[in-house]
Amino acid sequence: MLRVGVLCLLGLCLSATVQAAQVRIAATTTSLGAVARAVGGEQVQVTVLAPPDRDVHTLQVKPSFLVNLRQADLVFAVGAELEIGWLPAALQAAANPRLQPGQPGYFEATAQVELQGAGLPADRALGDVHPQGNPHIHLDPLRMAKVALALAQRLGQLEPAVAEVYTRQAEAFVQAVYARLPQWQARLAQAPGAVLYHADGDYFLTRFNIPRLGYLEPLPGIPPTAAQLKTLITKLQGQRGVVLYHAYQAPQAPQSLGQTLGWPVRVVPLEPEVKADAAGYFALLDAWAEALAGD
Repeated sequence: MLRVGVLCLLGLCLSATVQAAQVRIAATTTSLGAVARAVGGEQVQVTVLAPPDRDVHTLQVKPSFLVNLRQADLVFAVGAELEIGWLPAALQAAANPRLQPGQPGYFEATAQVELQGAGLPADRALGDVHPQGNPHIHLDPLRMAKVALALAQRLGQLEPAVAEVYTRQAEAFVQAVYARLPQWQARLAQAPGAVLYHADGDYFLTRFNIPRLGYLEPLPGIPPTAAQLKTLITKLQGQRGVVLYHAYQAPQAPQSLGQTLGWPVRVVPLEPEVKADAAGYFALLDAWAEALAGD
């Protein structure tokens, strides 16, 4: 009985040690959480701050955010000022020195790749612009492959003993992206152009050579107007295309535009599920491919 009790106690201690050894990652979006799980595997514990059905631009800080950030070893952010309205304040309130910008525990996805639209003036008259570039890179699988490799390198700095494991897992994610790329390209070869609600689908359209026919927003972050709908109808009448929007966006404008033009209108997810891994991320891209190429 004594021996059994000692063994059980040792087992509990070893289990606690394994848990403590995990790198705790606070990812701001579910797509980043999926990549973190793919790269980190069993060596990381991932918490996602922003639910997949919310606009990350305007997220409200919750007490749970601060708890997660206080406990985290690394914050995995999109960057390029996407989270500017809430993440800096949350990091300050969490008072975790490991996660401050410039520290090894602060990691931005957009800092690892080239961005579209960089260099725009920071002028509020132009809407909710991002002078550093369009931050919505997560729908471009090749950019996310680069992010995965860079994340593996950063995790290796935080935990050198398993750096090779992170690299191997990141390379497996990259290989999976390239294995699926021809399937997406073939599926989208004859896809028509698309009208987006916001510029969050630009990278997907560019990657797969799909024409971007316009935005429902007259300016980034400004809700659709009657004047904008009239402009789009005049410009697009007689063409072929698809109207896309997300479930958290008001459906009236996209439905009205689609009905007037005789185009299909499709609701597409912007992010995968909260607990998504690589498979969940690929399922998100499959959903976009289906929405754009479907009859």
